[in-house]
Formats: sequence, structure tokens, C-alpha cells
Amino acid sequence: MLVQFCYCLSIYHLNNIIPTSSHNFSATRKQKMPIFKICSEITLYPGVAGWHFLSIPKNQSKEIKEKFSSLKRNWGSLPVEVTIGKITWKTSIFPDTKAGVYMLPLKAEIRKKESLKQKQTVLFSLKIS
Repeated sequence: MLVQFCYCLSIYHLNNIIPTSSHNFSATRKQKMPIFKICSEITLYPGVAGWHFLSIPKNQSKEIKEKFSSLKRNWGSLPVEVTIGKITWKTSIFPDTKAGVYMLPLKAEIRKKESLKQKQTVLFSLKIS
């Protein structure tokens, strides 16, 4: 059931649907930001550190880049507020230029609190902050 839901990814405002990319929407920090509902699989980034990440699908990554690039910080990162289960925290998403997506790092503390494992599919909400 969760997998089927993951194919119906949408952008939500707190109570209203936000216009899609065909509408003109550029972000400033004073605007109420949309909330992205995303479903992704936890992956282990190759390398020594072994960070766990959630990838933001290409279509949503493209939309985020187009609408929120004015808010990017070092290394192209964007500040976000993320909710998984009962946990909400502030962090950043980072562009993966090879894959053309944004990556959300998952700290061990978050994975432990929500009992998340590598290759597990996770539904989460993400708000550009």
C-alpha cells in the first residue's frame, strides 16, 4: 500500500495544493513554503564515512532547484525542515549533480529513534526553510 502511495507524489501547502511548475512561483524567505510529501528508499552513500541518505526524486528535485535556487547556501545546499514519523528536525539537502537529485542526509540519531534501516522505503515531508 505504501509503495502505491509513493507514486502519487504531490506538493502541499499547509491546507492548500500549491501550483505546479507550470505556474510562476519564486521563493523568498517571507513566503509560506510548500510542504513536499516524498517517498524514498534509504541508501548508504559509498565511501569511508558511510552516510545514509534519502534521495528526492528527479521531478521534485528539478522543481525545488527551479523555485528555490535563490535560497541556496554553501555547496548548493538548501535549508529544510523534515518530518519522519513523529520526529521533526532542521537540516539541509544537498545536490547530487551526477544523479540530478537532492540528497537528504539521515543521522544515526534519527534512524535509531524511528527504527529506520538501509533499503527501507520511508514517507517523509520536507519544507524548504
